[in-house]
Amino acid sequence: METSRILIVDDNPEIREIIHILLEGEGFCIKEASDGQQALDLTKKLDFDLIILDIMMPGLNGYQTCIEIRKNSNAPILFLSARTKDSDKTLGFSSGGDDYLAKPFSYNELISRAKALIRRYQVYRGKDASSPQTSLYPQTSKLSKEPLIFHHLMINEEKEEVTSDGIPLVLTDTEYAMLLLLVKHRRQIFSAQHLYESVWNEPYYYGANNTVMVHIRNLRLKIEKDPKNPTLLRTVWGKGYRCD
Repeated sequence: METSRILIVDDNPEIREIIHILLEGEGFCIKEASDGQQALDLTKKLDFDLIILDIMMPGLNGYQTCIEIRKNSNAPILFLSARTKDSDKTLGFSSGGDDYLAKPFSYNELISRAKALIRRYQVYRGKDASSPQTSLYPQTSKLSKEPLIFHHLMINEEKEEVTSDGIPLVLTDTEYAMLLLLVKHRRQIFSAQHLYESVWNEPYYYGANNTVMVHIRNLRLKIEKDPKNPTLLRTVWGKGYRCD
């Protein structure tokens, strides 16, 4: 199987070295960037299966870098930061990030989160067909040859494309996974825990509810005609979310 490629973006060379050694020891191919502009240049030349991105950097900060990366790449982005306020995490997810890990971090947790993000990304890109875990959720493992029509949306699973009234939507890998799950099980209520464990493919933890809420909000901004009054992706108060 093709070796997964990871980009580490951090202005601190010691942190880059630690992460490089950790992940290279797990068999990943590692590239490094010391600032946001270097990261952008590399993402335009190479495809990555994961980008680990620091927030506090000179020049382009992590949030700005993430927004620019999202213009040409849907690779999962894991933020690393000493900033641990909920507002910081919300801004990270709003910028297009997929996960957020606070510094100082556990080495085992970093490795586990990196593997989970890469596994999910590769499953959706069809790179992981030889793995025993060929789907994040078995109930949606079969690709539909016919596009899924959901109101003004059309989901083409073979091409992993979503259009709204014929106009292509730019979704992150996480947003696509969440939308596909909800549309394939329309009218079924998914709690925040169920969504998190299905889409992120890892155990629910305290604070994951905020992660789900931010991604739901971002998804609504892209698929709803009026995001402030959603009609496709509804909140069922006290229970969770569903697509009608």
